[in-house]
Amino acid sequence: MYTGKRETACCLCGNPDVATRLDLPPRAVPLLKHAGPIAWQDIVGEVSLYFCDGDWETVRDLVLETGMSPLSRCNAARADFDLREDFEALLNDIRDEPDHSEVEARMRREAEAVLDAPGDPHVEERDLVEARVVSWVFEDTVEA
Repeated sequence: MYTGKRETACCLCGNPDVATRLDLPPRAVPLLKHAGPIAWQDIVGEVSLYFCDGDWETVRDLVLETGMSPLSRCNAARADFDLREDFEALLNDIRDEPDHSEVEARMRREAEAVLDAPGDPHVEERDLVEARVVSWVFEDTVEA
């Protein structure tokens, strides 16, 4: 079933056989490896990172046991996101940057809800990892 996301290779090793996906706010892109030329303000919607089974175990341990973010090791070229079309070049027209406030507010609420429910049997380990990484993204980046 199509969910609107393109499955890409593992952002750490490039393995095309991925098992887990994390969805992050656009402001996470500058924290990724090789993200220099990407204007995160032009990203529309969420940024998805995929991990193979082996790397997912490493990411899970790094986040849950060590308390460290894996983003600096994730290759931005393997992240899945949509950039707004370059209408300025095409139509000689200037458009506003995408408004990330709704996506970011939703992602903050969801992360806080997961982190505020320790020991909840309905919270999966993947959700906890994603919530911690999302909260670190907001801590590590300056509000736009």
